[in-house]
Amino acid sequence: MSKRLPDVISPGRIRNRLLAAVPPADFTSLASDLETVALDQDAVLSRTGDRLEHILFPDSGAVSLMVNMASGQTVATAAVGREGAVGMLSVLGPSPSAITAIVRVTGTASRIPASRFHAAFNRSPAIRQVVQLHVRAMLAQFQLGVACNALHPVQARIARWLLQFRNRTDHDVLPLTQEALSQILGVRRTTVTLLMRSLRASGAIRSERRGQIEVDPMRLAAAACECHGTMSSELEEILSIGVPGSRVPVAT
Repeated sequence: MSKRLPDVISPGRIRNRLLAAVPPADFTSLASDLETVALDQDAVLSRTGDRLEHILFPDSGAVSLMVNMASGQTVATAAVGREGAVGMLSVLGPSPSAITAIVRVTGTASRIPASRFHAAFNRSPAIRQVVQLHVRAMLAQFQLGVACNALHPVQARIARWLLQFRNRTDHDVLPLTQEALSQILGVRRTTVTLLMRSLRASGAIRSERRGQIEVDPMRLAAAACECHGTMSSELEEILSIGVPGSRVPVAT
């Protein structure tokens, strides 16, 4: 899977919740450096060890943050959609990326050079508060994800991941392959095949064609572990705090 920068496309209405939480005066300092880019399916936005050149704020679509082991195995640690950002943790200090970020559902994002965002972060208490919201949200995902991977069966975990992508895209048809799910879960492709068969039998998956999985959200939620509900409520609680004087109300 090759890495390339996203294509720049015509600017559109910003829907990212973090950018929406930036007060008008502070947003002005970012606006001239923001450009809208396409997030193409399966595009690798950054690899482990990369120096991050840009920070991306998804307006739509979904990205998975992956850990790569020396053995070649992978596992996803978090999902990012319009509630978050990719690369923002670089403001905490210069260091190579610890994760690989892969687009799982196509969409668009607002992109800014990391150096420009870091300068705004140093100047603006409001932007620092937005970063703090993001850090808290990511930590909540990381911490609960570690517990989930250790304690819950893989069928409950695959249901949770499908729901996470579904909720970030607001669409019941997800452009995910079994190979992508095996990377996300850190299991063999044959294991994913068995899991999908079981979810289809329960009605949690309505249909599955090559690269297209249609889900039933209610039945999928019944198959998922409690981590999905806990993670969703914690994320919403953190993001609903917002920033005083934000540009627009933070909304899903």
